[in-house]
Amino acid sequence: MDWVYVLLGAAIAAPLSAAVTWLATRRIWRTARKLSARSKGRESLAELGRLAGGLAHEIKNPLSTINVNLKLLAEDLSRGDNEEHRRWLRRIGGIQEEADRLRGILDDFLRYAGRYEITLTQTDLRRVVDELSDFFTPQAESANVTLRTDLPDAPVICRVDAKLLKQALLNLMINAVQAMSDGGELILRLTAHRQQADLEVIDTGSGIPDDVRDAIFDVYYSTKPRGTGLGLPTTRRIVQEHGGTLTLDSAAGTGTRFNIHLPLDDS
Repeated sequence: MDWVYVLLGAAIAAPLSAAVTWLATRRIWRTARKLSARSKGRESLAELGRLAGGLAHEIKNPLSTINVNLKLLAEDLSRGDNEEHRRWLRRIGGIQEEADRLRGILDDFLRYAGRYEITLTQTDLRRVVDELSDFFTPQAESANVTLRTDLPDAPVICRVDAKLLKQALLNLMINAVQAMSDGGELILRLTAHRQQADLEVIDTGSGIPDDVRDAIFDVYYSTKPRGTGLGLPTTRRIVQEHGGTLTLDSAAGTGTRFNIHLPLDDS
């Protein structure tokens, strides 16, 4: 069984090494934000973002190798039928979970730091909301959350990248469901006035305390034990890439309302 201990040692050390490298990535990105605040130079921030993104890509490659070898090792150990083998399998399973979680963090980071290729087309936002509602309803129902939409009769036309806009909305909807641990109601409301479309995501959850409202859009800030803290910053960046703004109305005990403001297409 010496080979098992050797492989397990390597399997354990590799994710730890990757985690340390990931901490370095976080430090690079924080440094980038500080430099940007000082210089107001978007180009320098973009360059540092590309460097950090490249580092994240380099981490993902060995992570994939680690996961493959852990899977093979688990298959070998599963042929044994004794308590020692089962104990090693449980430990390997824990390592696999952490490696998968690290990969998820990297994916979120790359989505946030990467360069967005946006294709804007004339789109009726009612269709975007309808399609996303159909997709998300099963997940909402499994959390005892009632999802309903409030849409106008007339089309609401904006120039958007529908795929990216759905991603931004989905981030807000997932957060809303997570804020309603005992169930509740999730409302998607669309209105249009004064050359502006408003897409509201409203929940009946516990609300956001005043002392953390200013921090929730900060990169890596999260109130969830295993959250990456990149969902809301990614949503805000997508909205800004569309020439829009994202606002928040919430207080502890009153639920939360996120509002995506987008310019109407007047062509």
